[in-house]
Amino acid sequence: MSKNRILIVEDEEAIAKMIAMNLKVANYETKMYYDGAKAAEALNEDHNYDLALLDVMLPGMDGFELLNVMNHYDIPVIFLTAKDDIGSKVQGLKGGAEDYIVKPFEVLELLVRMEKVLERSHKSSPVLKVLNMEINFEEHSVRQGGKEVLLKPKEFELLAVLAKNKNIAISRENLLRMVWGIEYMGETRTVDVHIGQLRKKLGLSEHIKTISKLGYRLEE
Repeated sequence: MSKNRILIVEDEEAIAKMIAMNLKVANYETKMYYDGAKAAEALNEDHNYDLALLDVMLPGMDGFELLNVMNHYDIPVIFLTAKDDIGSKVQGLKGGAEDYIVKPFEVLELLVRMEKVLERSHKSSPVLKVLNMEINFEEHSVRQGGKEVLLKPKEFELLAVLAKNKNIAISRENLLRMVWGIEYMGETRTVDVHIGQLRKKLGLSEHIKTISKLGYRLEE
């Protein structure tokens, strides 16, 4: 499966590099620019991006102006900005942005929202290959060595969350919210039971790591 290409335009170099580092761990390919005008100019030569993450307050060309350029190249946009006023949010969303996230934000939240945008824009692959598994989201199936392994619906959804965010530790509470829904009021023990089933059915005892006092991480 080819990696999704993500354009990051953020004038604070430390923040841009932090985002790029986390996206690399999550199996994305990234390109960074610290100036809006330079990013716009570079798009003339290379606009093959699946998604752009834009700050609003940028030198050269601000994020709202840059959004128009992204729209021209049909690149979905998520704003990542410290501007939390409702006017800026409305301007960004009415201008065509897919989402608007206010800093500071959790990396996991960003990854989940990116995933949703890529799905809506049909730029995410229906098949994900992790370790010796082939996870097909359209078929809701998992295969190992060409042989299908039957999983219950919640087991599949839990595996999908871990696989899409591989190498990233996810708390039990976040797993409950992402798999069972934010309204789910069950004990976090539910997550432990389903993790146990995934380890057993797929032989993942060495790859689904327990993170003490937090949750779990799928490692390749």
